[in-house]
Amino acid sequence: MAMRDRHKRPSRGVLALLLLASFTIITLDARGGEDSPVEPVRSAAGEVFGPVEKVTATVVRPFQAVPELFTTTRALRGEVDRLEAENATLRGELATSEVDRARADELDGLLRSSADTGHALVPSRVIAHGPAQSFTRTVTIDAGTSSGVRPDMTVLNNDGLVGRVVRADRSTATVLLIIDRDSVVGGRLGSNMEVGFLRGRGGIEEQGRLDLDLVDGAVTPEAGDVLVTWGSEGGKPYVAGVPVGTVTSIFSSPRELSKRAVIEPFADFSALDLVGVVVPADTRGDRAVIRAGDPGTAGEER
Repeated sequence: MAMRDRHKRPSRGVLALLLLASFTIITLDARGGEDSPVEPVRSAAGEVFGPVEKVTATVVRPFQAVPELFTTTRALRGEVDRLEAENATLRGELATSEVDRARADELDGLLRSSADTGHALVPSRVIAHGPAQSFTRTVTIDAGTSSGVRPDMTVLNNDGLVGRVVRADRSTATVLLIIDRDSVVGGRLGSNMEVGFLRGRGGIEEQGRLDLDLVDGAVTPEAGDVLVTWGSEGGKPYVAGVPVGTVTSIFSSPRELSKRAVIEPFADFSALDLVGVVVPADTRGDRAVIRAGDPGTAGEER
């Protein structure tokens, strides 16, 4: 066993010679600089092992970049989330500002309507549409008896006639739209002052038309003629002089002695928002009342 160990381990003389050779090569290399006798050997080794080192570095580099990649990805995701949140906020602010501007324009329209018609108005917002299952065209507004709103009051917006109040509680009211099949409104032609009755067809948007039957069957309406409300006794349910719509076409059947006119309403019933309820001028309630000739009252609580 001892003899076998002596054969495996190099002798001290061999180690001494190897150390002496190493010191000699280091000394010659340091003194020779670029002319070092070791330079050819170093160049040969570089040519052999250089490509191997390049391939190894190419293979290892992606793995070395993995921690940095995760860090960068997390940062980018955080930045994307922040930008998306900012965009959502800006879109919300833009939409809100557009709605506010539209309502301000509608309020200005109600002020003009009050001035033009001489009526006092309680401004209110449409907060719900009647259920389709009821086969009626109604909306709910956010003003009720506490604001001076009562049944059989006229409802209009900055475009024209909307309908009439059919039911009111303390904080809300139900409005029957003039396009409802059960709605009948007295109308007057602007060109010749002839009167007739307007009936809804029950549709909305493109189908939201009215039929006009004139009292005098010998009168033929003209396309483009404007209709306003005829007016009811005591202004209930409709006050006089509110714009309703324009004549778009005229038709008749062999059995009918009079001609009918199709009326396109001024109000857009698919986009109702701010409306005004016509109330007595001395109305006092929990919200502002727009009074003809006094626009400043629109922003004051009564």
